[in-house]
Amino acid sequence: MIKRLLVKPAKLTLLELLDKRMTLPAENKYYFLNLKKGYEGEVMFNTLTEKLSCDCHILNGLRFKFNNTIFQIDSMILTGPTLFMNEVKNMAGDYYYKDNHFYSINGEDRKDPLVQMVRASSQLRQLIHSLGFQVKVEPNVVHVNPEFTLYQAPQNAPIIFPTQLHRYVNNLNTISTKLNRNHDLLTEKLISLYVEEDPYAQLPPYTYKGMRTGMTCGICDSFEITLHGKNGICERLRACGDSRSYSLAECLGVKDAFSKVENYD
Repeated sequence: MIKRLLVKPAKLTLLELLDKRMTLPAENKYYFLNLKKGYEGEVMFNTLTEKLSCDCHILNGLRFKFNNTIFQIDSMILTGPTLFMNEVKNMAGDYYYKDNHFYSINGEDRKDPLVQMVRASSQLRQLIHSLGFQVKVEPNVVHVNPEFTLYQAPQNAPIIFPTQLHRYVNNLNTISTKLNRNHDLLTEKLISLYVEEDPYAQLPPYTYKGMRTGMTCGICDSFEITLHGKNGICERLRACGDSRSYSLAECLGVKDAFSKVENYD
């Protein structure tokens, strides 16, 4: 059972709006694309875990602060004996390990997902222990992108490859242990400790006057929306296939989304 739904980060929504209406600086564009790709990966994984039939609690996208450190867990699946922690990655391309370092195929040293997983799982174990619960935490790096290939992976590393995703879910479904009140209490406590992220941090400087305004198509992002009464229809209907109508409230919502920012006018 899903106890915390996967929620699209507010920061991603704001960056999507900005990207449609202005030219993002290169650094912000790179950050935006990585954030978007990461969320899309979590959505892909969620489509699998939401179909789990075993007795479990599923918690998505929780961020905690413990020992003055903020860390995020993409997905947790709490079963009777074990809490499965999933570090979800939506990486594409070829990568390899050499001398305990993680590289892209062109030899560029990249952030090691296994190192990220170890750090997050260590913090999670300490947090759960501090709450007075005893539960085994089993972490995995879960690669969801079918275009991902890894060479020379460390032997017995807790990595789930795209071709193993369905097997991973099927194995979880074989767990017959039932949850009890302690599992409920742990789930409730973890959800209550969620730390909100400031969606306006790391946004590029902008003003409302400096952005292109107006409604955009929900499929092709075109600004070619023609108003028909209180609704709008995409003029590229045949090209993008969007036949939905857009209310004036959607256009006004763009301004509301940025209204709390100091340099917005």
